[in-house]
This record gives sequence, C-alpha cells and structure tokens, in this order.
Amino acid sequence: MAGIGISLNKIFGKNTLSSSLYGFAYSAAVTISPMFLIIGNIMLMQYVLGFSKTGYILRELFSCTILYIFIFALLCAAPFNAVLSRYLSDTIFEERYEDIMPCYYLGLLLNLIPSVILGVLFCLHEYYVGGVALYYVCTGFLGFISLVIVFYSMLYLSICKDYKKISWYYLLGMAAAFLLSLVFVWVFSMEVTYSMLLALTIGFFLTGCMEYAKIRGYFQKNSNRYRLVFIYFGRYWELIFTNFFYTLGLYVHNFVFWTTDMKMVVADSFVCAQPYDMASCLAMFTNISATIIFIARVEMHFSDRYRKYSEAVIGGRGSDIELAKKRMFTQLDTELMNLVRIQFCISVVIFLICVIFLPGLGFSGLTMRIYPCLAAGYFILFLMYAEILFLYYYNDLNGALITSIIFCGVTFLVSMAAREFPDYWYGVGVVAGSFAGFTSAYGRLRWVKKHLDTHIFCRGTLLKKGTGKKPSGKVYDVYGTLRRQKRTAAKKKV
Repeated sequence: MAGIGISLNKIFGKNTLSSSLYGFAYSAAVTISPMFLIIGNIMLMQYVLGFSKTGYILRELFSCTILYIFIFALLCAAPFNAVLSRYLSDTIFEERYEDIMPCYYLGLLLNLIPSVILGVLFCLHEYYVGGVALYYVCTGFLGFISLVIVFYSMLYLSICKDYKKISWYYLLGMAAAFLLSLVFVWVFSMEVTYSMLLALTIGFFLTGCMEYAKIRGYFQKNSNRYRLVFIYFGRYWELIFTNFFYTLGLYVHNFVFWTTDMKMVVADSFVCAQPYDMASCLAMFTNISATIIFIARVEMHFSDRYRKYSEAVIGGRGSDIELAKKRMFTQLDTELMNLVRIQFCISVVIFLICVIFLPGLGFSGLTMRIYPCLAAGYFILFLMYAEILFLYYYNDLNGALITSIIFCGVTFLVSMAAREFPDYWYGVGVVAGSFAGFTSAYGRLRWVKKHLDTHIFCRGTLLKKGTGKKPSGKVYDVYGTLRRQKRTAAKKKV
C-alpha cells in the first residue's frame, strides 16, 4: 500500500478531530472498502428481494456458492500475485513501463489455469453428482472466474497507487449488480437466489472490465518480453509459497471443521460448517481495523525512516548510517507496540458490542461460544501479518516463508486436535498458529536487526557473473613484483 502516506500526512497534519476521522475513513476506503461493498450489496439484495422467504435449499446453495467463489478465488491467486507484485515494483522503479503489459497477460494466464481446472472439475461434480441445474452451475463458474480477474487486476491498480479507482469500480459494479437483480426478479420474474447470483457475476465482470481498461490506459506499450517475468518466479520463489501458506492458513481451520459433526453438505458438493464459519467471519471483522491502522501508521511514519536509512546507505557517513538504522528499528518497535495497544482497545469494544447485541439479532448458541477464542486468534493473526510485511521491507524472504509455514502448519495440527475439545475451544488452532507465527516473525526481525549490515554491505560481487574459465584467485604477487623491479633497475644501469 505504498503511496497513501503523502495523502494521510496531509489529512492528519491538520491535527483536528474531523481530519482524524476523515483520515481513518480514507484509510478504510483504500484498504477494505471493496470487501464491505460486496458484503453490503449481498445483504441489501437479500433484504429487498425477500431472500429469507425462498426455499431453504436454494438459500443454502446460494450461500455456499458465494462462499466457495471467494475462498478459492483467493487461494488460486495466492501463489502468483506476490511475485508479480515484486516484478511490477521493480519495473516501475526502473521505468520499464513497456514490460508491464506482458506481466499482466502472463500473470492472468497463470491465475486462470489452476482456477479453470479446479473450477471445471468442481462444476462437473456439482452437475452430475449434485444434480444442480446446468445454468446455475455455469453462472457460478463464470462468477468465480470473474472474481479471479477482479482480484488479479486490483494488484496493478494498487501498484499504481490508484486506490480510489479500485473502490469506485467496486461501487459501480455492485450498484449495477443490485439494479440488475431487481430487474431480473421484478421485471422478468426470475427466481430470487439465481437472480442474485447472476447479477453478482455480471457485477464482478463489469468491475474486472473497468480495471482492465484503466490498466490499458496507463500502460499502452507492450514489449512482449515475457521471459523476464519467468526469471522473477525463479529468483523469488519464496514469495510463491509464503503467500500461499499464509492464505491457506486463513482457511485451513475452517476446512478442518468442515469434517466434523457441524458440517452441512449441500447438493452433495458443497461442504461447510455454518456455526464455525460465521464465528470466523465475526472474529475477522472484530480485528479488521488492524489492517487500516497498520497501513496508516506505517505509511505515515515507518516508511520515512526506512527511506532515510536507504539514503544514508547510498551516500552517508558511517555514523549517519548507524543513527538512521537505530531510528528505523526504534520506529519499527514503536509501530508494532502501537498497533497492539490500539487494536486491543478496538477489539475489546467490538467484542463487547457483539456479545451484547448479536444474540438479539439471531447470532447465538454455538456460534457465540466459538467466537471469543477465534476473536483472540485473529487479533494475533493480524499482528503476525504486520510482521511479515516488515520482513518484506528487509527482503528477508526466508523469514517470511518460515513464518507462513509455521502459521499454517500449527493452525492445521492444533485445529485437528481441537475437534475433540469443548466447543468454546474450537478456535484454539488459530490462536496457537498465529502465536507461533508471530513469535517466529518477531525472532526473524531481531535477527535482521543484528545482521542488517551484513545483508546490506556484503551481498554484492566484485566480478561480473558469467561462464567460462574461472579467473585466478591471486590478487598480488610480492615476489613477482620484486623480480620486475630488479629487471627494471638492471636495464637502467645498462
């Protein structure tokens, strides 16, 4: 999210209550507004179209279809987008703008290949085994592919720092989806749940088209140099697995509880555990503000210290470098502690609100018994993700990879064991996995601080890499120099 720091500094620089509220709202708009626009649109369509009056099977089929579309769209995109983001950042820094469209087309192909394969296999099972109507299956598949394209294209607009356009395109797409759902139901008398699914699919597709048009407007030249992108996948392979294991860790505990007695099977294809999934959703929303706080504070404070350290390394004195490094890591520790303190206060308030008011809205029983433990786990999880981003700052890809593997692995293993625990401990897998990942990432940050000079000043090479005969390791020959000096002195005498 590099780039919003300037805007936030201008907003918060006024030091007024209204500017602080506006700054928080601006941070939310550029980070999590797309997710809330989609969720809000679905809830609005359900309310206006009388979703609750439709058949139970149709409601659950729609809910599971939307759930699977979102989860597996994120999982299919996870292995590639982190590397592509790194390539884009380097390409823009080097001003090779003609190399961006080859990256877009190749990255889109890489995202679509696993998405299409998995989607087709699942849709075949849904149609032949589940007996779902072909038109419904095809619409769900198109919605899945459209959302993959939307998530993927967001990457390029984020790199271009066009966050407002992202939110604007989501708003237009979801507004179109809402209006179309009304037309489908009220004008064409179509079934409510299918009308909502079809409208959302069209909305996702329109959003993806607008994003693609904007990207094409930014980058009109195409160098057709696709090989450079493949080189990055070999060079930064750690990013592939880091992002995948982190994303998998977000959902692996849900997958585990999909195998318990809580599971519900829809159309012999979709599996979910509604009480646990709903508790996970509530826990995530309880702590989602951590993303906003982290983006705002890092862009406003830490990025400036990091930039000053980089400038000192390029042309500063040794004392300047040490001072800049000390200030940078002091700021890092400060931002982590501030994130913990601020998010803890926010999470406690939201938790109390949920516990008091949600039972009156129908959220009770098993969901509310699972929720507290998951809320604590997601609190630690977002702190861990902040540390992973700090590791990216220092190019410690191994540390980030180790953290994501530990997080995913511990979450899976402890969740497997937690199936036998009392229901209020079902979320302990997220707590254990997030804490293990947080501890690993914090240890790597301490290691980076201790070895930063080695990382910065001892990774270069004096000789250009190439193929051929290895040059001699001899740098200076004392005896050879003495013999040359004697021969030179003898010639002068003659």
